Amino acid sequence: MSTLTGSRALVSTSRVRFAHGPGFWVIAAAFLITMAFSTVPTPLYAIYQQRDGFPTYMITVIFASYAVGVMASLYLAGHISDWLGRRRVALVAVLTEALAAAVFLLWQDVPGLLLARFICGVGVGVLTATATAHLSELRQIARPDEDPSRSALISSTVNLGGLAFGPLVGGLLAQYVASPLERPYEIFLVLLLLSAVGIALVPETVERLEERPPYRPQRVALPSSAKPLFFASAIGAFAAFAIFGLFTSLAPTFLAGTLHHTSRVLAGVVTFAVFIAGAASQVVFVRLTRRHQLRLGLAAMSVGLVGVAVGGLLPSLWTFILGGVIAGAGVGLVFRGAVATAASLADPASRGEVLAALFLIAYAGLAIPVLAIGLGIALLPAEVALLLFTALILILVNTAVLRMLAANK
Repeated sequence: MSTLTGSRALVSTSRVRFAHGPGFWVIAAAFLITMAFSTVPTPLYAIYQQRDGFPTYMITVIFASYAVGVMASLYLAGHISDWLGRRRVALVAVLTEALAAAVFLLWQDVPGLLLARFICGVGVGVLTATATAHLSELRQIARPDEDPSRSALISSTVNLGGLAFGPLVGGLLAQYVASPLERPYEIFLVLLLLSAVGIALVPETVERLEERPPYRPQRVALPSSAKPLFFASAIGAFAAFAIFGLFTSLAPTFLAGTLHHTSRVLAGVVTFAVFIAGAASQVVFVRLTRRHQLRLGLAAMSVGLVGVAVGGLLPSLWTFILGGVIAGAGVGLVFRGAVATAASLADPASRGEVLAALFLIAYAGLAIPVLAIGLGIALLPAEVALLLFTALILILVNTAVLRMLAANK
């Protein structure tokens, strides 16, 4: 029995409060809130650093603990919603985020930050592939005649939109509200718990198998002929997420140090602008073919990366910001192309697994380059470290996207 056929039989014997259409938006809202929570600490790192006096490199370590949590959960559990069901796994993931919020509130020293960010990463890793697959299946049942690419667009926009709003909310609260290291987490703890209630009432789209297959970690369940295109897509996602990693970890430090702008709101707004450009570009250019989107995304990422490097070298605040926004717009297009390409290579029974593998490699782009640039800042002038970072990502994204274009003729 197919996944969607099985889900209809399952739903007919289950009592759920939401139909598939409203359930789609409940999952989308929970996904948005979770992704926003994952980036809300971005403008707060400088406050922690000022309070505790740890070096800049520690910010990259704290941030990398999040990426490690994401990668660990994607490798170990990102694919299990194909077996256990989307709703159950999504519910556990959101409750894991609520636990991370509680740790942020109760243990604010560096070890607590490391633990909270790791737990947050675990929840995001589980939810990302699960919610992406769940949204696709809910939409297909609710609107069977609709172009499946619309669901993919909404899912990707929600992902990037959530990542955008987190730093904006964190920056505004840090600037204008008392207790800036408590209030953001209190607000998101409530939102996450409400999201969990909503998820519990959403229809399931995967029939749980009576005989569950033996557990195994993540792998790429694709024919050998499809793997080169999958890994080209994954490298493109890796390079794209490296740019996001820069703006969710070290951008506030560059703004305060190299560019001499210490506003917490500005730190949140800059990161928001980069991510929202990624979400907006997907909507604006949705009617373009995948090939044209990839070409435009490659051009924007290349120009934007040059702008980021030049802005750091001059230094020029507006050149840095403009470069980041242009690069962010390119990231949105390249990332959407990578997700769509990877999803097209998988059959429905393994879609969650294949997407989990893609996100596993993408989130490695959050950790590895950011740790490298953090180490570079400890050994080299910040401007030189930024220049090396942008050069590396420029090479990676051009290599990956050109391969994707060659395969999508």
